[in-house]
Amino acid sequence: MKVLIVKTSSMGDVIHTLPALTDAAAAYPDIRFDWVVEEGFQEIPHWHPQVDNVIPVAIRRWRKSIIQTLKKGEWSAYKAQLQAQNYDFVIDAQGLLKSALLVSKLAHGPSYGLDKGSAKEPLAARFYDNPIYVDKNLHAVERIRQLFAKALNYPLPKQLGDFSIRPHFVPTSPTEPYLVFQHSTTRFDKHWPEEYWISLIEKASDWKIKLPWGSEAEKERAERLAHNQPHVEVLPKLSLSEVATVLVSATGCVSVDTGLSHLAAALDTPNLILFGPTDPGLVGGYGKNQQCLEAKNYPLNTHKAEPAVFAPLTPDIVWATFQKMI
Repeated sequence: MKVLIVKTSSMGDVIHTLPALTDAAAAYPDIRFDWVVEEGFQEIPHWHPQVDNVIPVAIRRWRKSIIQTLKKGEWSAYKAQLQAQNYDFVIDAQGLLKSALLVSKLAHGPSYGLDKGSAKEPLAARFYDNPIYVDKNLHAVERIRQLFAKALNYPLPKQLGDFSIRPHFVPTSPTEPYLVFQHSTTRFDKHWPEEYWISLIEKASDWKIKLPWGSEAEKERAERLAHNQPHVEVLPKLSLSEVATVLVSATGCVSVDTGLSHLAAALDTPNLILFGPTDPGLVGGYGKNQQCLEAKNYPLNTHKAEPAVFAPLTPDIVWATFQKMI
């Protein structure tokens, strides 16, 4: 059985799709997958043992320069790769109009996706051969697991979903245990205050701490956090696979609400995730050894933290909780 998956972005959403592949493989041992994904995340599908081909798209980049995309032949090359074979099932787990039009309607095979009451963009459901209802109030991982189970007609497993990517990464044997503090995210109001990170780093002075980053702004932030802290290492620029190799051997992580927090969860690394303006109920850490702390669950205090939404979630609270996990 050959299945095409459509889940293009974001990093967390792509990672959330992995347990559904594991479920399907348990039901149909001969099943194999191809996967359409944004070029920036194309490493991720390769980590799952059931994936054969990854078809990268660049929707974010293409829409900024449609004429150049056509002139360079990128669209033609993508379409040729997409239509290179027939599929038994085409499952659009994205639920957006762009995924329905740019992938599901072009691929060769019957298409399955969320119905109008389940999809983020209800209009997308009109372009599927087989729209499927999935409860919106489930965690993102469970929604996708349910979509696959209904599309491929197997009973949904009752146990916790298995991402099946940890074996892809060989844990190293570091000279000393270390922690990873995942301090950066794209939205300012999702950042835990820098002064809080510095305090947490000081409380963890008996540990070696590694700080990853993905942009120059994030690198500068990491360097500020590491200033005059000899036990803290600002990592070099790393690929997603290289970050995963760091995470898989870590004793534990403290993370803000970011794609890398979902990567730590998928690797079963003990992970404490800090939430301010966002709700972890539908997209919080999923998997073994994951715990979420919400700032709103703690009483307001007079500390002038910035962003202010995180003021109640102090380093004392975070460190006390994290110590119990590691």
